Amino acid sequence: MSDSAWDPNTYPSEIRAEIPGYDLLQDIVVRLSSEARAADILELGTGSGETARRLLEAVPGARLVGIDSSEEMLAAARSLLPPDRVTLHYRRLEDPLPEGPFHLVVSALTVHHLPGDRKADLFKRVAAVLRPGARFVLADVVVPDDPAEAAIPLEVGFDFPSSVGDQLEWLGAAGFQAQVVWNEGDLAVLQGDLVTS
Repeated sequence: MSDSAWDPNTYPSEIRAEIPGYDLLQDIVVRLSSEARAADILELGTGSGETARRLLEAVPGARLVGIDSSEEMLAAARSLLPPDRVTLHYRRLEDPLPEGPFHLVVSALTVHHLPGDRKADLFKRVAAVLRPGARFVLADVVVPDDPAEAAIPLEVGFDFPSSVGDQLEWLGAAGFQAQVVWNEGDLAVLQGDLVTS
Protein backbone atom coordinates (compact mmCIF):
# COMPACT_ATOMS: atom_id res chain seq x y z
CA MET A 1 0.00 0.00 0.00
CA SER A 2 1.50 3.36 -0.96
CA ASP A 3 2.05 5.80 1.88
CA SER A 4 -0.41 8.23 0.30
CA ALA A 5 -3.05 5.52 0.79
CA TRP A 6 -2.43 5.12 4.53
CA ASP A 7 -5.14 6.74 6.60
CA PRO A 8 -3.94 7.54 10.14
CA ASN A 9 -7.40 6.68 11.49
CA THR A 10 -7.45 3.15 10.06
CA TYR A 11 -3.69 2.49 10.02
CA PRO A 12 -3.55 0.45 13.27
CA SER A 13 -6.07 -2.13 12.08
CA GLU A 14 -4.79 -2.16 8.48
CA ILE A 15 -1.16 -2.69 9.43
CA ARG A 16 -2.04 -5.56 11.76
CA ALA A 17 -4.14 -7.17 9.02
CA GLU A 18 -1.26 -6.94 6.53
CA ILE A 19 1.47 -7.77 9.04
CA PRO A 20 0.29 -10.24 11.71
CA GLY A 21 3.71 -10.04 13.43
CA TYR A 22 3.43 -6.27 13.86
CA ASP A 23 3.12 -6.18 17.66
CA LEU A 24 5.90 -8.72 18.21
CA LEU A 25 8.15 -6.72 15.89
CA GLN A 26 7.35 -3.55 17.86
CA ASP A 27 8.10 -5.30 21.17
CA ILE A 28 11.53 -6.38 19.90
CA VAL A 29 12.31 -2.88 18.62
CA VAL A 30 11.45 -1.38 22.00
CA ARG A 31 13.50 -3.99 23.92
CA LEU A 32 16.61 -3.41 21.79
CA SER A 33 16.14 0.35 21.98
CA SER A 34 15.70 0.39 25.77
CA GLU A 35 18.92 -1.60 26.15
CA ALA A 36 20.74 1.27 24.42
CA ARG A 37 19.65 3.70 27.20
CA ALA A 38 19.41 6.45 24.62
CA ALA A 39 18.89 10.08 25.56
CA ASP A 40 18.54 11.22 21.94
CA ILE A 41 16.65 9.09 19.41
CA LEU A 42 16.17 9.57 15.67
CA GLU A 43 13.25 7.70 14.15
CA LEU A 44 13.11 7.14 10.39
CA GLY A 45 9.48 6.87 9.30
CA THR A 46 7.53 8.02 12.34
CA GLY A 47 4.18 7.33 10.66
CA SER A 48 1.27 7.51 13.08
CA GLY A 49 3.65 7.71 16.06
CA GLU A 50 3.06 4.21 17.43
CA THR A 51 6.71 3.17 17.59
CA ALA A 52 7.73 6.56 18.99
CA ARG A 53 5.04 6.33 21.68
CA ARG A 54 6.30 2.92 22.77
CA LEU A 55 9.93 4.07 22.74
CA LEU A 56 9.24 7.14 24.86
CA GLU A 57 7.32 5.05 27.39
CA ALA A 58 10.19 2.56 27.61
CA VAL A 59 12.98 5.15 27.80
CA PRO A 60 11.92 7.83 30.30
CA GLY A 61 13.61 11.15 29.72
CA ALA A 62 14.60 10.40 26.12
CA ARG A 63 13.95 12.94 23.40
CA LEU A 64 12.97 11.86 19.91
CA VAL A 65 13.39 13.45 16.49
CA GLY A 66 11.22 11.84 13.84
CA ILE A 67 10.95 12.14 10.08
CA ASP A 68 8.21 11.02 7.71
CA SER A 69 7.15 11.76 4.13
CA SER A 70 3.43 11.93 4.94
CA GLU A 71 1.99 15.14 6.37
CA GLU A 72 -1.19 13.27 7.37
CA MET A 73 0.74 10.71 9.38
CA LEU A 74 2.88 13.41 11.00
CA ALA A 75 -0.29 15.24 12.05
CA ALA A 76 -1.54 12.03 13.69
CA ALA A 77 1.82 11.52 15.41
CA ARG A 78 1.80 15.10 16.73
CA SER A 79 -1.59 14.50 18.32
CA LEU A 80 -0.31 11.32 20.02
CA LEU A 81 3.18 12.25 21.19
CA PRO A 82 4.34 14.62 23.96
CA PRO A 83 5.46 17.86 22.27
CA ASP A 84 8.06 18.59 24.95
CA ARG A 85 9.93 15.37 24.07
CA VAL A 86 9.38 15.11 20.31
CA THR A 87 10.35 17.09 17.22
CA LEU A 88 8.87 15.92 13.90
CA HIS A 89 9.98 16.85 10.39
CA TYR A 90 8.44 16.31 6.97
CA ARG A 91 11.35 14.62 5.21
CA ARG A 92 12.01 11.67 2.90
CA LEU A 93 14.59 9.00 3.68
CA GLU A 94 16.62 10.24 0.71
CA ASP A 95 16.84 13.75 2.18
CA PRO A 96 19.63 14.82 4.55
CA LEU A 97 19.05 13.38 8.01
CA PRO A 98 18.58 15.67 11.01
CA GLU A 99 21.89 16.59 12.58
CA GLY A 100 23.03 14.42 15.45
CA PRO A 101 24.72 13.09 17.21
CA PHE A 102 22.10 10.59 18.36
CA HIS A 103 22.45 7.70 20.80
CA LEU A 104 20.00 5.61 18.80
CA VAL A 105 18.42 5.48 15.33
CA VAL A 106 15.28 3.37 14.91
CA SER A 107 13.21 2.48 11.87
CA ALA A 108 10.19 0.19 11.75
CA LEU A 109 8.58 -0.83 8.45
CA THR A 110 9.96 2.08 6.42
CA VAL A 111 13.36 1.35 4.86
CA HIS A 112 11.95 -1.34 2.55
CA HIS A 113 10.57 1.53 0.43
CA LEU A 114 14.15 2.20 -0.75
CA PRO A 115 15.89 0.15 -3.46
CA GLY A 116 19.08 -1.62 -2.36
CA ASP A 117 21.61 1.03 -3.38
CA ARG A 118 19.63 3.69 -1.51
CA LYS A 119 19.45 1.50 1.58
CA ALA A 120 23.26 1.17 1.51
CA ASP A 121 23.56 4.96 1.20
CA LEU A 122 21.06 5.50 4.04
CA PHE A 123 23.00 3.19 6.36
CA LYS A 124 26.16 5.27 5.79
CA ARG A 125 24.23 8.47 6.53
CA VAL A 126 22.76 6.88 9.68
CA ALA A 127 26.28 6.01 10.87
CA ALA A 128 27.31 9.63 10.32
CA VAL A 129 24.66 11.01 12.72
CA LEU A 130 25.26 8.46 15.51
CA ARG A 131 27.58 8.81 18.46
CA PRO A 132 30.48 6.32 18.55
CA GLY A 133 29.24 2.98 19.88
CA ALA A 134 25.59 3.96 19.37
CA ARG A 135 22.90 1.66 17.96
CA PHE A 136 20.73 1.37 14.86
CA VAL A 137 17.63 -0.81 15.16
CA LEU A 138 16.07 -1.74 11.82
CA ALA A 139 12.78 -3.65 11.75
CA ASP A 140 11.37 -4.26 8.31
CA VAL A 141 9.98 -6.35 5.52
CA VAL A 142 12.69 -8.49 3.93
CA VAL A 143 13.06 -10.96 1.09
CA PRO A 144 12.81 -14.35 2.85
CA ASP A 145 15.25 -17.19 2.16
CA ASP A 146 12.28 -19.31 1.13
CA PRO A 147 10.06 -17.45 -1.39
CA ALA A 148 7.06 -19.43 -0.09
CA GLU A 149 7.37 -17.49 3.20
CA ALA A 150 6.65 -14.14 1.52
CA ALA A 151 3.24 -13.29 3.00
CA ILE A 152 3.16 -9.50 3.29
CA PRO A 153 1.45 -7.81 0.31
CA LEU A 154 3.83 -5.60 -1.68
CA GLU A 155 3.20 -2.85 -4.20
CA VAL A 156 5.36 -2.85 -7.33
CA GLY A 157 7.34 0.36 -7.63
CA PHE A 158 6.79 1.27 -3.97
CA ASP A 159 8.06 -1.68 -1.93
CA PHE A 160 11.66 -2.84 -2.46
CA PRO A 161 12.51 -5.36 0.27
CA SER A 162 16.06 -6.71 0.35
CA SER A 163 17.47 -9.88 1.82
CA VAL A 164 18.77 -9.99 5.38
CA GLY A 165 22.19 -10.95 4.04
CA ASP A 166 22.42 -7.90 1.78
CA GLN A 167 21.37 -5.57 4.57
CA LEU A 168 23.90 -7.04 7.00
CA GLU A 169 26.58 -6.49 4.34
CA TRP A 170 25.54 -2.86 3.79
CA LEU A 171 25.42 -2.24 7.54
CA GLY A 172 28.91 -3.70 7.89
CA ALA A 173 30.20 -1.49 5.07
CA ALA A 174 28.71 1.53 6.86
CA GLY A 175 30.70 0.74 10.01
CA PHE A 176 28.22 -1.28 12.05
CA GLN A 177 28.71 -4.56 13.84
CA ALA A 178 25.39 -5.98 12.69
CA GLN A 179 23.35 -9.02 13.64
CA VAL A 180 19.93 -10.53 13.09
CA VAL A 181 17.96 -10.40 16.33
CA TRP A 182 14.73 -11.86 14.96
CA ASN A 183 13.61 -13.18 11.57
CA GLU A 184 10.31 -14.81 10.79
CA GLY A 185 9.27 -15.24 7.17
CA ASP A 186 9.48 -11.88 5.46
CA LEU A 187 9.97 -9.81 8.64
CA ALA A 188 13.26 -9.19 10.41
CA VAL A 189 14.78 -7.05 13.12
CA LEU A 190 18.45 -6.17 12.71
CA GLN A 191 20.69 -4.50 15.24
CA GLY A 192 23.75 -2.53 14.25
CA ASP A 193 26.16 -1.15 16.85
CA LEU A 194 28.51 1.48 15.49
CA VAL A 195 32.07 0.24 15.73
CA THR A 196 34.37 2.61 17.57
CA SER A 197 37.89 2.98 16.20
